Amino acid sequence: MSKLVRFKFYETALEANRDKQILAEKGLNSFIANEQLIQSDWLLSQAVGGIQLQVFENDLEKAEEILQLYKENETVSLEVEHTIEDPKFDFVCPKCGSNHIYRDDSATSFFGVYLLTSHKFVCYYCENEFIH
Repeated sequence: MSKLVRFKFYETALEANRDKQILAEKGLNSFIANEQLIQSDWLLSQAVGGIQLQVFENDLEKAEEILQLYKENETVSLEVEHTIEDPKFDFVCPKCGSNHIYRDDSATSFFGVYLLTSHKFVCYYCENEFIH
């Protein structure tokens, strides 16, 4: 049986768990060391070498490939539909020009009942909030 080796080091448990989940989705077992210790006293992080993601020695290269591929794909933005047919409103976002917008009624509702009509809108494309 292959032994566990230190694969990556992290400052936060969130980053370590994200990479552990990515590896698990591809069928690789990995383990996180020092997570509980550092979460209970973050000053110990330097002493124990941070939060460690460990993999089996024979999976080391495959784990590197998986995370590298994920990192490359993470930087590619997903295409979002900039304009839509039959928009609900006859105006566009002043920031990006998209007609894919919605009315934000959250500020004018009380327990799901809309008391007033909101003039605040949000663009699906660029998430710009504006008043119209």
